[in-house]
Amino acid sequence: MNSRTPRPAARILDDRHELVVDGLSLEQESFTVRYTVTPPLPEGDDGESLVLLALEAHDDAGNEYVDWGGAYGLSEDGGHTDGTITGQPAVADSARVLTVRLTFLREGREYPCELDLEVAGALPEGG
Repeated sequence: MNSRTPRPAARILDDRHELVVDGLSLEQESFTVRYTVTPPLPEGDDGESLVLLALEAHDDAGNEYVDWGGAYGLSEDGGHTDGTITGQPAVADSARVLTVRLTFLREGREYPCELDLEVAGALPEGG
């Protein structure tokens, strides 16, 4: 994703927060989604319930991907949450779009959102 392309975004947790995808990194055996959430997610240390995150994904070539873990924390300025979540296996060479379903878990409730991410270096359609 380059800075001229709008970054994928979604309202999450009953529209109380905005998630913005900052990047998609492709690795040899996995991929990682970098994101920010504004306002910051509760960290569970001040009486608010901790938020957990799970990933499921599929691509436009019919491949499926599973959660391989992640982490998040408060940004240095305290204005948002910075996070990453990783999926596996590696994104297929034939994939052009990766549809990522992020499910936020809080107080026994699931809050899913889906985002379509362009896969960098993918061949244009028909080519």
